Amino acid sequence: MQKQNELTTQTVISQQPGHMVSDMNGEKVMLSIKNGKYYNLGAIGGEIWSLIEKPVTVEAVVTELESRYEVDRGKCEMEVLNFVDELMKENLIQHE
Repeated sequence: MQKQNELTTQTVISQQPGHMVSDMNGEKVMLSIKNGKYYNLGAIGGEIWSLIEKPVTVEAVVTELESRYEVDRGKCEMEVLNFVDELMKENLIQHE
């Protein structure tokens, strides 16, 4: 059984409502209304943010990024899991 906050590639994630997101020179920046903080998601982080608009597995996000970029799957999984973990710590996403 998966622990409450343990992320795997099978974890289903999606955006937490209540954020204003804008594109600034190809990078996404976000204001969390709930916690009053600004975040620079960057270019790839912005793509991940767009991909998790609706519930999706981390694996599906990795697969999509892998199809767009020349990247090692293992490295991509690690980077996506780390990024998603940071979003979770800031309460910016929800997971099942």
